[in-house]
Amino acid sequence: MLYSKSAEYAIQAMIYLAEHEGEELSMVSAVAEQYNIPRQFLAKLVQTLSRNHLIKSYRGRKGGIELARPADQIRLLEIVHAIDGPPPVHEMCIIGLDVCDDNATCPLHFEWTHIKNLIRDTLEHQTLADLAEGMRTKRRELAESLKEEDET
Repeated sequence: MLYSKSAEYAIQAMIYLAEHEGEELSMVSAVAEQYNIPRQFLAKLVQTLSRNHLIKSYRGRKGGIELARPADQIRLLEIVHAIDGPPPVHEMCIIGLDVCDDNATCPLHFEWTHIKNLIRDTLEHQTLADLAEGMRTKRRELAESLKEEDET
């Protein structure tokens, strides 16, 4: 259960909104520029996120987007499911076999099942607030690293 590039862009956009939570509305163009996402593509993702009640979107001169709920109440799995849909009832075999389940396994079945469960659990437990804080930490560390390089 890996997610699509669309879901990756949606997660990035939601992180941006979480980092700017409580501020003025954000413009789709600003989010697109920050994460190098094609603006029109992001606009379509925003519509989907809005339909799934993860983002509020406002039109007009003072319009923009914001999170529909606090960042600590939005889990990454919700974003992935909003964009990619829920996982299929019968998941595909990792190596493309027609039949692959716990009774008739492929050589990677149990290892892949373990990996999928780890990914799902991670996405289920990580909130946007967690990621936003991680991004703030990353930016501080990068700034400190660059400062140290300049001093040497």
